[in-house]
Amino acid sequence: MITEECINCGACEPECPNTAIYEGGIEWTWSGGTELVDVELEDGSVIGGKDPMTPVSDEFYYIVADKCTECMGFHEEPQCAAVCPVDCCVPDPDNEEDEETLLAKKAWLHAEA
Repeated sequence: MITEECINCGACEPECPNTAIYEGGIEWTWSGGTELVDVELEDGSVIGGKDPMTPVSDEFYYIVADKCTECMGFHEEPQCAAVCPVDCCVPDPDNEEDEETLLAKKAWLHAEA
C-alpha cells in the first residue's frame, strides 16, 4: 500500500511489473500491464479487462492490491518500496499474502501455464 505520506513524485509507478500503481484520481484497468482480457469477480460476474475501475485514492498514488505481487517472480524486493524517496510504499497489514499466493497471482495476471 501507499501511505498518506506520499508526495506524488511518481517514482513508483513505472517500476511496477504488473501496472498495479496508479496516480491518484486515475481510473485503473485489469488489462493494463497484464494479459487479462476478462476478469471473473468474486461475485461471479465478469468484466472486461479494459473496463475502467474506480480509483482507490483521489489524493495520492495508490496500489491495486489485487494486481500487486510484491514483485514476486520479477525482483527480489518490491520495486515501489526500493525507489520511494519517502518510504511510503509499505506492506498492507489488511492484505498479507504468502509467497505461493503471490506467485499464483503473477501467473494469473500474465497468463502463465
